Amino acid sequence: MDSQAISLVRSSFKAIAAVPDGPQTLSRSFYALLFARYPEARDFFPAAMDEQRDRLIAAVQYVIERLEEDSGQILAYLAQLGRDHRKYGIEDAHYVAVGNSLIAAVEQFPSTEPWTDELEQAWRDVLAVVAATMMDAANAESGPPAWGATVIEHLQVRKDVSIIRLQLDEPMMYTAGQFVSVQVPSRPRMWRYLSPANPANDQGIIEFHVRRVSGGWVSPAIVTQTLVGERWVVGSPLGDLGIRYENGRDILMIGSGTGIAPLRAQILQMSQRGQDRRVHLFFAGRYPCDLYDLGTLWALAEQNPWLTVVPVTEEDEDPWWYTGPGSAGMPGMHRRLTGKVGQVVADFGTWAERDIQLVGSEAMINTTKFRLHAAGTPPENIRHDPSY
Repeated sequence: MDSQAISLVRSSFKAIAAVPDGPQTLSRSFYALLFARYPEARDFFPAAMDEQRDRLIAAVQYVIERLEEDSGQILAYLAQLGRDHRKYGIEDAHYVAVGNSLIAAVEQFPSTEPWTDELEQAWRDVLAVVAATMMDAANAESGPPAWGATVIEHLQVRKDVSIIRLQLDEPMMYTAGQFVSVQVPSRPRMWRYLSPANPANDQGIIEFHVRRVSGGWVSPAIVTQTLVGERWVVGSPLGDLGIRYENGRDILMIGSGTGIAPLRAQILQMSQRGQDRRVHLFFAGRYPCDLYDLGTLWALAEQNPWLTVVPVTEEDEDPWWYTGPGSAGMPGMHRRLTGKVGQVVADFGTWAERDIQLVGSEAMINTTKFRLHAAGTPPENIRHDPSY
């Protein structure tokens, strides 16, 4: 893309972001224009739009900020979005509708940035590349846009954490470490991204670990209302986490809470295929009871000498409101370290020769990256998926 066009679009979006609630105002205006001009587009979206608006702005900002610095990464990200959007039944004409509505929303935004023909053309050029990349990736796919699945087990391991196992109508081939979107019957058109906790298999069994997010729309329904036999829809696999077998480097994995799922899937895959590289896994939580899957991971470490599991919690005791089984007797808990996981990991050294994966909340990822960078870890060694 033309560097001048990128500069103009970036400056324009920064002016919007500088206004209090500017991005949110832009998002509301965009969807109002889209639904008014293209009423059929409303059927693609849920009744409650708050989360969808936030997701749009996060995606737009992520792309605009990285257009020039890392075009390869952005094009790969956009291609994944295009493949993911197949589940909605979106066609090429819908991308035109979205682009026109977004440009109209930017033009109408009450900003000090003057709207000129040059700025409009810059937005059109950038959005044309975005749309073309997404459309090309979607049209190149030959597999199903989504998979039907039946819940075969629901295990509530904590009041706010459930393990859900499903039988896919047909096997899905995904890379251990990737994530998918799911739609549950109690929340139609409200998709939630989850990482399979097991590697792909010929039986089509897929397992998710889900934590109830306070105030969330989908996760509370999954944790408290999922019934064996109900039907889910699962979108195409996304993300580029996973073992890079070609570089032969040892691996450092850091996962917090249910963020352990994609790391667990990779470890299970490695234990099945056999390998000779060392893996250090730090499994973190605020309280000991947050390490709900430590028993499984510890058993894997005992069976595979290349795997080291280190439990980390910020607190030494479970909270007063926790009524589940005691954590003290959990396998591996005797090796638990106390502290913020980023600092604990950085205290071990730079990990400069490791391929590093981070999975958890945005705050945990950012803090851990900062600690590792400060300890001398090369930034290019660290990988995590973008937030959606």
